[in-house]
Amino acid sequence: MPGLETSSLGVWVDVGARSETSDQMGVSHMLEHMAFKGTSTRSARDIAEQIEDVGGHLNAYTSREQTAYFARVLGDDLPLAVDILGDILQHSTFEKGELERERGVIIQEIGEAHDTPDDLVFDLLQETAYPDQPAGWSILGTPQTVSSFSAETLSGYMADHYGAGSMVLSAAGKVDHDELVRLAGEHLGDLAPSSAKPPAPAIYASGSATADRSLEQVHLTFGFPGVSYGDDSYYAMQVLSAILGGGMSSRLFQEVRENRGLAYSVYSFSSSMKDTGLFGVYAGTGPQQVNELVTVIADQMQAVGRDIDEGEFSRARAQLKASTLMALESSSSRAEQMARQLLIYDRIIPLEELVERLDAVTVDDVMAAARSLTDNAGAVAAAVGPLGQVADFEAVGAKFAF
Repeated sequence: MPGLETSSLGVWVDVGARSETSDQMGVSHMLEHMAFKGTSTRSARDIAEQIEDVGGHLNAYTSREQTAYFARVLGDDLPLAVDILGDILQHSTFEKGELERERGVIIQEIGEAHDTPDDLVFDLLQETAYPDQPAGWSILGTPQTVSSFSAETLSGYMADHYGAGSMVLSAAGKVDHDELVRLAGEHLGDLAPSSAKPPAPAIYASGSATADRSLEQVHLTFGFPGVSYGDDSYYAMQVLSAILGGGMSSRLFQEVRENRGLAYSVYSFSSSMKDTGLFGVYAGTGPQQVNELVTVIADQMQAVGRDIDEGEFSRARAQLKASTLMALESSSSRAEQMARQLLIYDRIIPLEELVERLDAVTVDDVMAAARSLTDNAGAVAAAVGPLGQVADFEAVGAKFAF
């Protein structure tokens, strides 16, 4: 990326929470936490000091389908960053003292998520949509599973899933491709050639889940069977989400917040995985406003399947196009996009093709996508808050039995 003096780079692994068994729940996330806690040649302090000596930083994250380990450094320090990434991915020791300390940190993180209602409500939604299967389990795991992990658990899971065929090294910014390939050979060339087996197919189910909490607001989410990354209606669903609840001009923001004052935060989302997806709506409101809010959301979801005017359609598509282009001006976003596309599609999709796919979406496509949601009786719902104060709470779910 001409004009940049820094490089963003990382290794994206085609494994996440969906690849775990019930007794491994949370192990992908724990591996991410343990990544920078020491190798056979570097202590945790060495890793921190060496990257910060050059003004860089390291980080990692875990999702349901991928785990990423990444760095940002000045372009001239790319060799050090690849060296450290290669070291932690092949020579981590999972020293007992570090493991015990990080185990406590993760258990505290689980507790924090349970104490954060707008985190908890999405965990409940996911668990309800995909019950008793990895696609619905918490990425963090449970205190019980996290407490059971040993160094052997982590190293065994890494050996099973971190083969070269499941990993992508991606960099953007001030970087020379041939130099990156040379560094990959030097620091990652000894990775085993195997790749992990794909996770079991996700099986969607309808239902609801609640958590009665003493809070000021009720946090609500409603979900519907969405689409996978490869589905023909993927981009239509993205446009639909932008129209319904993607910005200040969206239908939900205007009707729920601006016209009725029912919520401070309201939005829609379309999330995808390789073989499934969820389309949903989130809002937080007072217990006395829940029934009116849910009625408005249901009405707006029905209405968008019947009629969309050309102005809101063009505006939503322009939003998506602009956000895509703006994100690619960031080296970290560019590196992540390339890696994720290789893992999901086995190729990098040219920017021109992304724009063409968005431009090819029609109003009829978006309305058809909306109807595919509301014509399906299999909605999921989750709610967290003072539910005992909601008059006729059972009627709330009935409004989504389309």
